Order: sequence, then structure tokens, then C-alpha cells
Amino acid sequence: MYADDVILIGNSPFEITSIKQLLHHKFCIKDLGKLKYFLGLEVSRTSKGIHICQQKYALDILSESGMLASKPCSTPMIKGNKLLYDDTPPPYDQTAYRRLIGHLLYLTTTRPDISFVVQDLSQFMQSPRQPHFDVTTYVLRYIKCCPAQGLFFPADSDLQLKAFSDLDWATCPTTRQSITGYCIFLGSSLISWR
Repeated sequence: MYADDVILIGNSPFEITSIKQLLHHKFCIKDLGKLKYFLGLEVSRTSKGIHICQQKYALDILSESGMLASKPCSTPMIKGNKLLYDDTPPPYDQTAYRRLIGHLLYLTTTRPDISFVVQDLSQFMQSPRQPHFDVTTYVLRYIKCCPAQGLFFPADSDLQLKAFSDLDWATCPTTRQSITGYCIFLGSSLISWR
């Protein structure tokens, strides 16, 4: 068996050392030291807390899509999503659109601010049309505005669990279904969202 990319996390250095020795005895592992980069996630730790972002990945997406020199914008989506439900014929390559949406879906690992619009755009992967590419371009311009944005987990946060949800009643223009979302915080750190 060959496996790579394993993270050990804990608050007991003795236990971490014991687990590393046990794993090394069974599988011959290599310790790369403190976590800095893992599967596209950039991790930086200070005395104030831990910041996780995907800056390199975001810049790679912009570069691959030819949007590195584009003008940044301050919001992830134009108000309203009616333009997504256009019935013009699909003029673009579905494979390129699917690839770009796949990249954006992985970027939502540390970017909850684009989760809604990327989820919206992923509904049209079967036959993307011009408006879908236009909105995707707008999302890329938003990412260009702040590619290092991510999640911050403060070291001095309390362990109070808070959850918030919202519902937009029957707003889907085609199905008239409701759209809902939630976010869950542990202290002041966002730990789950949809």
C-alpha cells in the first residue's frame, strides 16, 4: 500500500510522537515537519491563530482561465440570478466549463463567500450557455480581488457553538423551490457551511 498526504494534529506532543513512531514502524513514513501546504491548502500559524487559504490554487485558476490580468470586482455575483436561466443554444465547450466549475468547487474549501454562486453555476454543467460563462468570469474577477482570502481560526477563541440559517422562499425561477443556507461557528471560527 502506498499512501501520502497524512496530517497528524493534537495537543499532546508525546502522543503525536508515539503515533508517528507506530506509523513509521508499519509503513516507513517521512515527517515533513510543521504543516505549511497540504493538497492545495496553505496553512500559516502564528501566536494569534491559524490561517488557511488557497492563494496559489486561486492564482493557478486565474492563470489557466486567462483571467490573471482581468479587472477585479468586489462581489462574487451580480444581484439576481435570472440571467442563469437563459434558453439560448449552448455555444461553448462543456468540458472547459465543467473543469472550471470543478476548480471553483474545490476553492470553496476555504472560500465560503463563493459557495452560493458556484453551487448555482454547477447546476448548468450539462449544457452551459453564454450567461453561465459570463457569471463564471465575474466570479473569477472577484477571486482576483482577494486570492489570499481564507479561513482564520483564532487561538484565543471560546468553544461556544453557534449556528445560523437563512431561507429564501420559492426563489428558483425554474422550479420555484426554496433556497436555504447555513453556517456553523465554533467560537468565532467558521467550521461548516452550505
